[in-house]
Amino acid sequence: MKRLHFAVVCASNQNRSMEAHAVLKKNCFNVDSYGVGTHVKLPGPTINQPNVYSFGTPYEDIYNDLLSKDPDMYNRNGLLKLLQRNMTVKRAPEKFQECKDEFDVIITFEERVLDQVLEDLESRTPIMLTPVLIINMDVKDTREEAATAAEMTLRLCTMLEAAQPWEIEASNVISRFFNETGKLLTATIRHY
Repeated sequence: MKRLHFAVVCASNQNRSMEAHAVLKKNCFNVDSYGVGTHVKLPGPTINQPNVYSFGTPYEDIYNDLLSKDPDMYNRNGLLKLLQRNMTVKRAPEKFQECKDEFDVIITFEERVLDQVLEDLESRTPIMLTPVLIINMDVKDTREEAATAAEMTLRLCTMLEAAQPWEIEASNVISRFFNETGKLLTATIRHY
C-alpha cells in the first residue's frame, strides 16, 4: 500500500493545522503543515493589537516574545501551551505558497484557506499532471474545535490511505466519512 503525503493548512500554521499535524505525526503519517496568511497572527492584548510575526519565525522565539510581554495573559489564554506543543512538532510556521513539495492530499480547515490554496495551485504550471486531492473541513479556530478536528482528520487520512487508489475512491471515502461523522467536506482535484 502506498503511503500518501498529506499537507494540513490553516491561516497561520499555529492552531488547527498544527493540532492535526501533531496527531497525524504521532500516528506515523507522512504529513507537513502550513499557513496561507500574509503573516502569522496571534491574539494580543486587544482584538486590534494582534501579535504579528513573519512565517519562518521559530515557535520558540514567538513563545519567548509572548513570555516577555505578558506571561500571565498568554498563559491564561492558552497561547504559551499552544506554542509549547508546536515546538515539539516542528521548528517554525511555514507558508504554503512558498512550499514547492507535492502532496497527494491537502486538507484545509476554513473555506478562505481553501480558496488561497486553490489560487496558489492554479498559479503554478502543471508539469507532470500529478493529481492532488484538496479537501476542506470547516473548523472554528479554537483549541477545542482544533482538537476535535484533528481526530476527525486522523480518521479521514486513515480512510484515504486504506482506499487505494485514492483517485478512484476519494468520493466514496468522503461519503463514508460524512455518514460516520456528520461532518460535511468540500473536495476537488488539481494537478501538479
